Amino acid sequence: MIAKTPLPPYYAVIFSSTMSDNHDGYSEMADLMVKLAEQQDGFLGIESARDEIGITVSYWKDLESIKNWKMQSDHKIAQKNGNSDWYARYKVRISKVERDYEFER
Repeated sequence: MIAKTPLPPYYAVIFSSTMSDNHDGYSEMADLMVKLAEQQDGFLGIESARDEIGITVSYWKDLESIKNWKMQSDHKIAQKNGNSDWYARYKVRISKVERDYEFER
């Protein structure tokens, strides 16, 4: 599903990853992280797709909201498990969205 975001400017956190062979508990934690993110101040929406490479883009009101999400206690546990168990590699990019447009049939 494509996230409904407000008029720019806002921020996007782009999380690109490849999985390790260990997926134990990953889906449950991923679902929990979406539910928790939705409760965070400044959260605007999320989009995610996974094939060979997983890409999750979360949208935030400002950099302070992103910083607070990174430091959220349950999210820190998920980050630790991701580093030790689930991910072979990942990269995080934080971008300011200055313009957006859309099409819908």
